[in-house]
Amino acid sequence: MSRATLRERLRYWFDNTMSRGTGALIGWLALASVGLIALVSALTIWLVPETKQNDGVTGVLWMTLMRTLSPGKIASDTGSMPFLVLMLAASLGGLFIVSLLVGLLANGLKNKVEELRKGRSRVVEKGHTVLLGWSDQVFTIVGELVKAHSSQRGSVIAILADHDKVAMESEIRDRVGPTGRTRVVCRTGRPSEPADLDLMSVGTANSVVVLSPEGDDPDAHVIKTLLALDKRTGGRPPVVAAISSSGNIPAARLAGGPVVHLVDSDDTAARLIVQSSRQSGMSVVCMDLLNFDGGEIYLRPQPQLTGRTYGAALSAYPNASVIGLRGPGGVVLNPPADTVISAEDEVVVIAQDDSLIRPGKGVQEFDEGSIVVTGHRPATPERTLLLNWNVRASKIVRYLDGYVAPGSVLDVAADHPDAGTGLGGLRNLTVNLKECDSTDRFQLEALGPGLYQHVIVLSDDRYSAQHADTRTLMTLLQLRDMQSTLGERYSIVSEMHDENNRTLAEVTKADDIVISDTVIGLLLAQLAENAHLAEVFGYLFDSQGSEIYPRPAGDYVRTGQPVAFATVLESARRRGETAIGYRLASGVNEPPHYGVVLNPDKSRIITLHQDDAVIVLAEG
Repeated sequence: MSRATLRERLRYWFDNTMSRGTGALIGWLALASVGLIALVSALTIWLVPETKQNDGVTGVLWMTLMRTLSPGKIASDTGSMPFLVLMLAASLGGLFIVSLLVGLLANGLKNKVEELRKGRSRVVEKGHTVLLGWSDQVFTIVGELVKAHSSQRGSVIAILADHDKVAMESEIRDRVGPTGRTRVVCRTGRPSEPADLDLMSVGTANSVVVLSPEGDDPDAHVIKTLLALDKRTGGRPPVVAAISSSGNIPAARLAGGPVVHLVDSDDTAARLIVQSSRQSGMSVVCMDLLNFDGGEIYLRPQPQLTGRTYGAALSAYPNASVIGLRGPGGVVLNPPADTVISAEDEVVVIAQDDSLIRPGKGVQEFDEGSIVVTGHRPATPERTLLLNWNVRASKIVRYLDGYVAPGSVLDVAADHPDAGTGLGGLRNLTVNLKECDSTDRFQLEALGPGLYQHVIVLSDDRYSAQHADTRTLMTLLQLRDMQSTLGERYSIVSEMHDENNRTLAEVTKADDIVISDTVIGLLLAQLAENAHLAEVFGYLFDSQGSEIYPRPAGDYVRTGQPVAFATVLESARRRGETAIGYRLASGVNEPPHYGVVLNPDKSRIITLHQDDAVIVLAEG
């Protein structure tokens, strides 16, 4: 290969300087301007010597500079022909140079605005919350964190996603609304790229939430992001991540290290669907506990309770509900009433605000004559109808098997090709498979829904989220109309994706509607504020130990007469349960709480009727 010529080397050097951006181009224009001014000035001094005599060399240079920068000055020039020609040359050259300069400055400014628009500057914050990734859960999390930080000044939520910065900010404004004192900062980048993560100042954040993105194999993206985070957080701050498939939990835990708290999305949604199918109102209670609108769960050391029993602590707080203890061995909700609280224990309470967790001055009075003593109702075999099928359906069936009495029957009616797979080894349930299109009225009637105590309507994962929700709505309408026409009664629990469709679903008067994405978003927001709550919610959603049950009010107090909630609390305590609220049948169709009242004041006077329920933590 022949050696490069001098001309090729010079051109290569020139091309390299030109590729350095706007600054290099302006430098070349400045050099061309100096060359033009020097050349024209030298020719002027040579060809028109009287200019040197009248103005000197400095004056000639200034004269040429002015014609170069302001070509209009030539209109007032007078003199010999060589002088006018040289000034015209300076003006034309200046016109070309100034035009290029203006174009370069405009283009450079445009590029800078585009760069700012893309959100590539570093977030210089401390104590902020970082969200990595983008999905519909973003709006739930941001909305909840805005509520949680409503009393804080300078609160910041920083979001990094592979989306346009302006588009993200606009969508958050549309879906969340005003954010009050909380600033939402968006940056464009890939959460799994270390260089992009550096934009978020994760090392100084209060917490980091990794979202499961939409699309194929979302867990792979989450795990890759956890790997990138592990090298940048230095053990702080805590990281919360959502994982779709339970089988990927070990890999995610290994990738995230000891600071990661993982939420198994499918598992959590499956547990809530099962619990809601057996206890009407369960999803509403869980949503109230998960959001920041009303009562929240706190873990607090309470030295004044040391040495007292759990049963005695239940009535210790007028405006807060004790629901369990967290000791060296972990969280236990609704422990035995004679459990002694040690100095190492933290008390798990529900309160409107942590400032209200204060012991009362006296003992809460209750009405002995209003307490009803009943035995536990024995579990009997149940019949459940499961309509449609999706990836979490087999998990739902297995959890249902852990709740029901032996001899129970589950009929799965779906036209999904995977319906009924992965159901081996069930102990209490007998499963039957039936072919059915759940949107077809005649096929639904052929199933005989009136033969069942519970009906579960799942979202079919063969369709998009909106289409699947539309089909679910059609099924719910058909079932409710059949109930009205035939006078039948069975609980209906449905699974949906979009929170915006809940309003439409309320027309069907379904007993419970589980919005799986919203539930996971609420849980992630809670853990972002306090990662230790993972133990509490893990315990609540587990079939082992105590869970939330709405139970008939007549099992606790005399119905139709006013009593203080302290009386309900005492009645539940004698049954080995913890009462945390009640549900009024008159409000089951009234959003946003659907008749549920959690953590009422112990002295509140209430009148419960036969159709009302007391919400308790109890063993199944």
